[in-house]
Amino acid sequence: MPQGSSHRVVLVVDENSNPFEMSCAIEVFGLRRPELGRELYDFTLCAAAPDTRMRDGFFTLTGVPGLEAAESADTLIVPNRPDTDTPRSPRVLDAVRRAHARGARLVGFCSGAFTLAEAGLLEGRRAACHWMWTDSFRARFPGVLLEPDVLFVDDGDILTASGSASALDLGLHLVRRDHGAEIANHVSRRLVFAAHRDGGQRQFVERPLPDVRDESLGPLLAWAQERLGETLTVADLADRAAVSPATLHRRFQSQLGTTPLAWLTAMGVPPRPQGSGGGWHSPAGSSSAGRSGSTWWPPGAVSARRPTSARACGARRDSARRPTGGVSDRAPGKR
Repeated sequence: MPQGSSHRVVLVVDENSNPFEMSCAIEVFGLRRPELGRELYDFTLCAAAPDTRMRDGFFTLTGVPGLEAAESADTLIVPNRPDTDTPRSPRVLDAVRRAHARGARLVGFCSGAFTLAEAGLLEGRRAACHWMWTDSFRARFPGVLLEPDVLFVDDGDILTASGSASALDLGLHLVRRDHGAEIANHVSRRLVFAAHRDGGQRQFVERPLPDVRDESLGPLLAWAQERLGETLTVADLADRAAVSPATLHRRFQSQLGTTPLAWLTAMGVPPRPQGSGGGWHSPAGSSSAGRSGSTWWPPGAVSARRPTSARACGARRDSARRPTGGVSDRAPGKR
């Protein structure tokens, strides 16, 4: 490692460790940065076994120093793994405890908080872990002051990051703490990653979507088509859909490009006889001026049937006089 850095960062890799967080640590603490004229950290990996099988057997890590490398760490990054219920290696936990006892800074990424808690180092202290494991962590370690909504927690000599990507957030925070904002911003630019991310991990927690009422006209149209021989009104359709006539009108316009009244007319639904046989119609039991119970048959709908009786001719004259109340059949786009 080039000269220029006296702060030694050691990442402990254990059986089934996550390779992503390992890569984050290498990117932040292990890369050479000749453009700065000096190295920020002296970084190395170490493992409890010569061959370490990484998460889900993706690959096996070999050729890294043993756990003795952890004895000289100024900052020790503890292992994290997806199988949080599996106990950590006693040798790894002992190495973490020794590092803490001699004053090393301890860092846990994602489920790394479980390693620190198993080592007995988080009792009564603040910590973060992935939101997926909040409940299980609290059940196992009730004495830890878990902060479930943050990206990371800086509790002085022990720092924990909540999730996988927040390893980068915490890594940049450590660079900022050790070398200042300008250097941290430089590292973040090389990472193409925000130096500061807004919000906490609450924004990433999956929440059930609220139930959305089905506004499809399909069931209503099927119901009406089974009753084409009956005398249906717009009010009947609105009652069946449990909406107001105005809402029904908007749904017909948006889904069918027509109005409820025009659809009924096109389906050949006969008007319910009343007085002259045309114009405004109020179903039994409703007010003729009531908005929910009135239907207006437009001139086109009546003339299309060409009444042949004197009574029907009266209906045509009535249909030419626009009513003063109720639900009207308006041209598309007009309110």
